[in-house]
Amino acid sequence: MHTLYGNSISGNCWKPAMMLHVRGLPFRWIEVDILKGESRTPEYLKLNPNGRVPLLVFPDGRMLAESNAMLLHLGEGSAWIPADPFLRAKVYEWLFFEQYSHEPYIATVRFWVECGKAEEKKAEIRDRMPRGYAALGVMEKTLATAPFLVGEKPTLADVALYAYTHVAPEGGFSLDEYPGIRRWLARFAALPEFVPMPFRG
Repeated sequence: MHTLYGNSISGNCWKPAMMLHVRGLPFRWIEVDILKGESRTPEYLKLNPNGRVPLLVFPDGRMLAESNAMLLHLGEGSAWIPADPFLRAKVYEWLFFEQYSHEPYIATVRFWVECGKAEEKKAEIRDRMPRGYAALGVMEKTLATAPFLVGEKPTLADVALYAYTHVAPEGGFSLDEYPGIRRWLARFAALPEFVPMPFRG
């Protein structure tokens, strides 16, 4: 059985939990309270020297960090990674976009707000909001005319971007001006294999 170390309110941790469920792989969830520093203990740092969640431990003891690396591994050989080389590259493009242009702004602001640091981080939040809205604008251009981010069917790109887009309002990002994104969020959540967040094992 796989073991997934994660935090139940983290979109990055939800991603591999979602895909483990989709692929029918039983797994054990171990909650890591990052606010209490549980990802920075000597014991955890032996598992993941980067001190972050999620961390996926395979039945044979091998370990894999980084949520999008987990998505790519768990999606291998499935329709969640397109067979067409160009469409597959488009999935990768969105995965890199999510980590570089989306998550650092939308996810980080949401984390500060949810953890009660909105006042303390007021200046940083103000600086990050435009970049978060820019990322939403990029997504809207595709989703205004397409059901999913890459083609007609859901892919790993949708898993990666759903994670923090659907909770963007918790960080103060309004989705009112993004009808394509709102339709996409509802469409993705209606998939029969969908597992909601927060994930608690």
